[in-house]
Amino acid sequence: MNYKTLRNFVFGLHRYIGLAVGLIAIIVGLTGSLLVFQSEIIAHQNHDQIVTIIPQGKMLPIEVILNTLKKSYANQPDAKLKRVYVPTKPDEPFSVVYTTKKNDWIPTSVHPYTGAILISNNLEPSPLERFYNVIYPLHFSLLAGDIGNKIAGTVGLLVSILTITGIFLWPGWRNLLSGFKIKWNAHPKRVNFDIHKVAGVIAGVFLFFTFFTGFCWNFGEFSEPFIRAITFSPHPQEPVSQLIPNQSPLKLTEQLQTAQAQLPGAELRSVYFAEKPDNALMIRYKFPQEIDDSGNSYVYLDQYSGKVLRVDNAIKPLLGDRILNSFIPLHYGTFGGLPTRILYVFVGLTPLILFITGFVMWQYRKRPTPDFSPVRKNSWN
Repeated sequence: MNYKTLRNFVFGLHRYIGLAVGLIAIIVGLTGSLLVFQSEIIAHQNHDQIVTIIPQGKMLPIEVILNTLKKSYANQPDAKLKRVYVPTKPDEPFSVVYTTKKNDWIPTSVHPYTGAILISNNLEPSPLERFYNVIYPLHFSLLAGDIGNKIAGTVGLLVSILTITGIFLWPGWRNLLSGFKIKWNAHPKRVNFDIHKVAGVIAGVFLFFTFFTGFCWNFGEFSEPFIRAITFSPHPQEPVSQLIPNQSPLKLTEQLQTAQAQLPGAELRSVYFAEKPDNALMIRYKFPQEIDDSGNSYVYLDQYSGKVLRVDNAIKPLLGDRILNSFIPLHYGTFGGLPTRILYVFVGLTPLILFITGFVMWQYRKRPTPDFSPVRKNSWN
């Protein structure tokens, strides 16, 4: 196959994939842009509802926070602890998540120095929270459950192919300057093409990161075993707590001491409580070297005996774990801090720009094509 034949094949693949998945890619991209700063937006909304936290020495231990909070749920016997997120700054609250039969996610902010409840979302969610309760499932499953999840995952794979073919077709490989230039005073057809090529090449790599990681997550039952197989990284054994008759789970303070000893130098980030009797207690840590602010180091403990069941050290991972751990910063744009997160807001807009300009290019193909020298007439078609 010569270059011209290959190029024509790649162009046809690029065009028809773009037309086929463009609308869904737009939905995924726009909702992704809205989700980049979701936590900060909701935190800003809640800021006016809680008092300003003034550091007062040492924060209260987690167990003290939880014991204080249990009193507020005394009239809800079905309320169970789900997670605890530890403050990363002196003026941040503890975020404690409860679950009940009616509500699987009840976050509560707690003062880290007094244990006072600052805000509880046990009531109806705010309009902003209801908005994001729609946007998030729309982003990853198109509001269509498991079927939508697979459709979105398939689109993620196709858009990944789309970005690769687009980069292959980029005219800048022949002339770097022309590849990044937009001739605003040229024929509208040329301006449209220039916008398409420049937007595509600037956002292409980041679009690939976001859509490919989305595909891997939505098809995790296939992608994770595949990644582990090709990297010779065995899947870690699932940690299981051994039930001990008439024995309650150990106190969290003891468990945290055991867990911290496994990852010296790491900072505690969150605790995931066992939802079933045989589940393990999962404690999450972050090393200073880790990019993800939430950390990717975990200690799994038997909730009854305190035995260490598994340790996932993010700074000493297997290759497969290193690849899987990279998905979060690549998908959310956290690998470069605030600048890349801002960039990802605009990356989410790119599918809309590329679809519109690509559709216009497709329509223009039915009309006479002006000569855009020195670029060949069909070099961008």
